Amino acid sequence: MRKAPRNTSRPSFQKFGAHLLASCFFFALMLFSLNPANGTEKQLVLLNWSEYFDPEVLADFEKEHGIKVTESYYETDEIRTEMLINSDGKGYDLILCNGVNVALYAKKNWLAPIPEDKIPNLQYVDQRWREGFPDTKTYGVPFFWGTLGIAYRSDLITKPVTGWHDLFVPDEMLRGKIVMIKDSRDLIGMALKAKGYSANSTEPEELDQAKELLLKQKPFVRSYSYVSLSEQSSMVTGQTMMAMIYNGDALMLQEHEPAIKFVQPKEGGSLWCDYFLIARSSPSKEAAYTFLNYIHRPEIMARLAQYAYYASTNTRAHDHLPADFLTNPTIYPSKEVLDKSELLQQLPPRTVKKINSIFNLVIQ
Repeated sequence: MRKAPRNTSRPSFQKFGAHLLASCFFFALMLFSLNPANGTEKQLVLLNWSEYFDPEVLADFEKEHGIKVTESYYETDEIRTEMLINSDGKGYDLILCNGVNVALYAKKNWLAPIPEDKIPNLQYVDQRWREGFPDTKTYGVPFFWGTLGIAYRSDLITKPVTGWHDLFVPDEMLRGKIVMIKDSRDLIGMALKAKGYSANSTEPEELDQAKELLLKQKPFVRSYSYVSLSEQSSMVTGQTMMAMIYNGDALMLQEHEPAIKFVQPKEGGSLWCDYFLIARSSPSKEAAYTFLNYIHRPEIMARLAQYAYYASTNTRAHDHLPADFLTNPTIYPSKEVLDKSELLQQLPPRTVKKINSIFNLVIQ
């Protein structure tokens, strides 16, 4: 368990900065790899969310196995994809990816299959998540799972917050006080849920209704981004009073401001699972297998889960987690919440094109 609050703000760079950073990182890595004395089997480059992985666990892994792990960060799922497009999937050994994109990355030939016999601790991973999305059984090692919901300032908002309708059709006092995730599937998917439709809808009429809902909400939105999780966060200062947020991140914010509450929307939300993938171009696959097996030691996965406030896909890790963690409904939602929530699915190209068009119209 963490001993003190962390500075957990996501990187604040915009897309151009992310592309520049990815390009510089990629070319530096290529130059580095030209030197045969570098010993590439003793290093791993991990593409990850910022502040998502316990640095003490990384330090312990490096000490035990003599393998250096370097992290490179992305701000959104879509920026991660763009970074990989820019490098043609090269420059990284391990990629942390949401389940819905695994099949896409495999189709682009960016991923290496993961032999089960190389990672014995996969025996502790819940089969539901191993097979949660297309191609995850072949290419992915499950990490955390969670939900998407609403964080709000209970001391500043007097009306009860119970569902997506409160976020998408807000009270006048919330004008300019809302932060929405800058991700097309999350943004439009939850607008669909607010209207009573599936987050995976392919119906043009339903998508148009989601678009109109988002456009009406737009004057209330402070930014399309992701709230900082540090003590300087706009949620902590009160400049933001409501935000779309992942469940564990809401708990991180509560470290700085207990009045921040999290709601699993009554209409249901989205379920997600993150997976570690091994890049096909990686020269350090054996080191990657060692890393993945290490993090799925039950006691290690328990440490990682407590650090990030997310549910573990490793069922044996539960034996090492405290009761108040396992019974926290924000981390482990009730069956009723889960039954109303959906895993995002791959959509037909025509629907993806329409979603991207709506997204660009809303965030511009």
